[in-house]
Amino acid sequence: MPDRIAPPHRLLLWLEGRALLELAGVVPALPLLRRAPRGDGHPVLVYPGLGASDFSTRTMRAFLRDRGYHVHGWKLGTNLGPTPERAEAMVARLHQLHARHGRRVSLIGWSLGGIYARELARRHPELVRQVITLASPFRDLDAVNIPQFLRRGAESRPLPDQEAMRARLAEPLTVPSTAIYSRTDGIVAWQSCREDDGPERESIEIMSSHLGIGHHPVALLTIADRLAQPEGAWQPFRPPLSWRWPLVPRLA
Repeated sequence: MPDRIAPPHRLLLWLEGRALLELAGVVPALPLLRRAPRGDGHPVLVYPGLGASDFSTRTMRAFLRDRGYHVHGWKLGTNLGPTPERAEAMVARLHQLHARHGRRVSLIGWSLGGIYARELARRHPELVRQVITLASPFRDLDAVNIPQFLRRGAESRPLPDQEAMRARLAEPLTVPSTAIYSRTDGIVAWQSCREDDGPERESIEIMSSHLGIGHHPVALLTIADRLAQPEGAWQPFRPPLSWRWPLVPRLA
């Protein structure tokens, strides 16, 4: 049994207010964001975190659409936790997008959305090009500070194989995977969001809040870099020479 990971110190919750500043930071960062690499137009599917909807990922999706991708939200309303019906709908949407575009789909998941992305890639690797998670606690789902209103709002209908799924969450995927995390995350423990070292998996640290990581300019630049790689030619992240502090993520 692996050692349990402690949730973040509750004082870090006070730093989550940075999320608004991180969103506002997109505007002055636009000249740099517009220089991010353009992609090959393959489909990208974005999953929101617990208690959030596609509205929360609109900035990221707009940015990636501007970079030339066919970007899609999950279109399942507010993410209130996994249910059998929601899991079935996510599988159906992944198949639908793969069939519509005739190409493998890159999956991006924010927090709990990253758990969904990883499990979909694990079960349907033939449909998935790569997975990028943002502050997703796949090493320990309990290493979190979740506000009571989200706990009360979350649905508690377990999946048929939920215990087996929890046991395998941290196991490596068979598709390339990138885990982006922050040590100053007040919601999830950063230790629970990191990949093991491996040939097609990596962890990248940025300085961000949990609630703002999905629209943080450094996260957006890193995502664009990862998505722009040719299919079948994935390489570990190396910050472009044009990036300067504080826009250079830290490789774990």
